[in-house]
Amino acid sequence: MTALGAPRDPAVLLAEFQSYLDVEKGLAANTLLSYGRDLAKYFDFLKREKVSWDRAREAVVVKFIHSESRAGLSPRSLARLISAVKAFYRWGILDGALDKSPAANLASPKPWQTLPKFLSLKDVQTLLGRPDPADVLGLRDKAMLETMYASGLRVSELIGLRTVDVRLRDGFLLCRGKGGKERLVPLGRTAVETVQRYLRESRPALLKSATDDLFLSRRGMRFTRQGYWKMLKGYARKAGLEGKVHPHVLRHTFATHLLERGADLRSVQMMLGHSQITTTQIYTHVSRERLRKAYDKFHPRA
Repeated sequence: MTALGAPRDPAVLLAEFQSYLDVEKGLAANTLLSYGRDLAKYFDFLKREKVSWDRAREAVVVKFIHSESRAGLSPRSLARLISAVKAFYRWGILDGALDKSPAANLASPKPWQTLPKFLSLKDVQTLLGRPDPADVLGLRDKAMLETMYASGLRVSELIGLRTVDVRLRDGFLLCRGKGGKERLVPLGRTAVETVQRYLRESRPALLKSATDDLFLSRRGMRFTRQGYWKMLKGYARKAGLEGKVHPHVLRHTFATHLLERGADLRSVQMMLGHSQITTTQIYTHVSRERLRKAYDKFHPRA
């Protein structure tokens, strides 16, 4: 790799690179943070190796990846790390700082694709029946859980909803997903009715100051990911589902239940906000696995 011009400070470079990813690529905030952490590790490694980022050769980048792998980084995290380094050097070429990337030939490991955990319909009904709608917080919690199961939103999308995003008369909500991409997602009758009641009875009691955030904490602030997880774990424990529930379990359950009942893959992809249909296809593996288990259990010649 050949460097063009005087080398720049890594901290300045990282800030410029993240700004490029944000403005030009529109990457999600969590992705920007992850890439920033990964590249900070890379720059620290280069410092220990006494190699400038713009003079690093492929062997140095490979040594860094191997060191992270030996340190116990998971295949998924390792794949993201490689993506960050490759993207950084591609940007270096576009920026005119380099004429060749030392990471161009790196191949990302294929992470072991585990099947997403999901709940049975009976488990969903048990979980959604735990919040007490007669209580201000219970009604809010029920509205959040009903919305999650009805729409398949990510947790970050759910807590990011604003009051103007829910089109209850039409049975839709406007969601802002990864990279700021917007999509319309249907909302079922039960969820619509619960959110309407929450807006009438619960949200006004929680509201402390002017805000358009839909779901509010007891302090009148936007709900957090940690708050959602704590709330979900509490109801899972009361429903006897501890160990079966994690933050995205209702999203996975939403997709699995739709496909099991005949929804087409492309529609589910659009509702989930997946940019690639291959990401959505993992839910068809879940359905096929359940069919296989049912066949093996009940067919006399299985």
